[in-house]
Amino acid sequence: MKTIKLKSSYLLSTALFLSLVVTSCDLNEIPTSFVEPKDYYQSKEQCEAGLNACYIPLNPIFNYTYLIAMEGCTDLMYVASGTHDAQLAISPANPLFGSTMWTQGYKGVMYANSVVAGIQRAPLADGVKLPMLAEGMVMRAFYYYFLTSTFGDVPFYTDDVTDEVVLERVSHLGRMPAKDTRDYLIRELQEYVPLMAQVRSCDVENNRCGAAMGWMLIAKMAMWNKQWETARDAILELEKIYGDLSQYDYADVMFRNKNTPESIFEIQHTYSVTGLKYTSSIAAICMPKRDKDDIYDGLRIPELGNQATTWTSLRPNTYYFASLQPKDGTDIRTKYNLAWEYDGLPFNSTAAAGARPWMGPKFWCPEMVNIADHNNTKVFRYADAILMMAECYLELDDTDNAMRYLNMVKDRAQIARYETFKNYDHLHEEIERERARELFGEFQRKYDLVRWGSWYRQTFDYTDYKSLQDNILPCHEYYPIPDKEVTYSGNALDNDAYAEWGL
Repeated sequence: MKTIKLKSSYLLSTALFLSLVVTSCDLNEIPTSFVEPKDYYQSKEQCEAGLNACYIPLNPIFNYTYLIAMEGCTDLMYVASGTHDAQLAISPANPLFGSTMWTQGYKGVMYANSVVAGIQRAPLADGVKLPMLAEGMVMRAFYYYFLTSTFGDVPFYTDDVTDEVVLERVSHLGRMPAKDTRDYLIRELQEYVPLMAQVRSCDVENNRCGAAMGWMLIAKMAMWNKQWETARDAILELEKIYGDLSQYDYADVMFRNKNTPESIFEIQHTYSVTGLKYTSSIAAICMPKRDKDDIYDGLRIPELGNQATTWTSLRPNTYYFASLQPKDGTDIRTKYNLAWEYDGLPFNSTAAAGARPWMGPKFWCPEMVNIADHNNTKVFRYADAILMMAECYLELDDTDNAMRYLNMVKDRAQIARYETFKNYDHLHEEIERERARELFGEFQRKYDLVRWGSWYRQTFDYTDYKSLQDNILPCHEYYPIPDKEVTYSGNALDNDAYAEWGL
């Protein structure tokens, strides 16, 4: 199966045709030069080259600090490391991962805006042009989904920044309500996603984002906006494409298994000792500690090799491994999510009764060299959409369908079904718990908890990391906008929520 290969020479040739070439892609930084794009985007190949650039910022975003921010500061897991993101020792002056998300997110927006404008001008037949235009719009929505989910209200623009006048206006934009940003993007995607091939993501050439990604983003954003019918309708389109969940083997969820049929979008990673290296460092904080050679916490694990570098690992909170997914349960997902043993033998640190497990083989990277994790990163899967559908039907007061979709996931996991509706709160809680079991470690939990309005309470109550519990504040549900961006905007931007807490 082919993957998107973004070699440095290719990126350079692509970048030369972007409408804006900048040294740093924050909203407010001054470009080093402007490139006239009118003679570009004349062929399908040139349009595809422009689209390829839209994927560049994804790898810097999907790194170990993002996993810590989205999963390690929740009710499900923690990491007792010196990483300040793990302790929520963040502020507008010290935004940490927030700076990465802001810079890379708006770099993605800039690339997508430029490419969308270029493809709109392209002298191509609609049958060639419109699906590529839709891809650019899906990527734009993807970056705004990140930005609004991470920061809340953020500046929104779709301009192709081609001169100083546009740059000056864009650089002084304030926060636009996240709901309005999502509403705009939902309407745009509803118009253009049907023009893309309605196939599973694994069938999209070169593993680019396709219609499935577009429908998923519509549903995600609509649920943030509590537009349950819109989300439901988008997931119904996904259901037409993906069919019955039971046909997909849960074992494929392991990050090492790339571009599997259930996937809706994955970050593409490749490693070669002598060739292309496009990796992350996620596995370095998800594997058992390496003692020496191929010995990990006292056990020989040949598949992991003898060259891996492991850092302080994420560990599940007691709430998760003792309550939601206990070792002695029937849930087939447990052996992928959690690891008390390997090949029937307990790790040194997990031999005692009640011991805390390691993160499971779902996240391990075979034959990792140093911290070069060459697994793909799962962003969205079909099971996620099925659980979203359960929530939508519950909000639409259709409890029979809510339980039906919830049980699709439970059935595949081989755990007890939810058979009797008790009340709204009980069923909603069970959907929350099932999302925890199914999507453990897949960059979803904090966004879910913030959307439900329960992140602060749930994390404070269930984290096993005292440093996190000591630092956590309600304002931390969203990352702060970096102070320098507030200054560059002429104070059009703000961090009022943090100011209320003296930060």
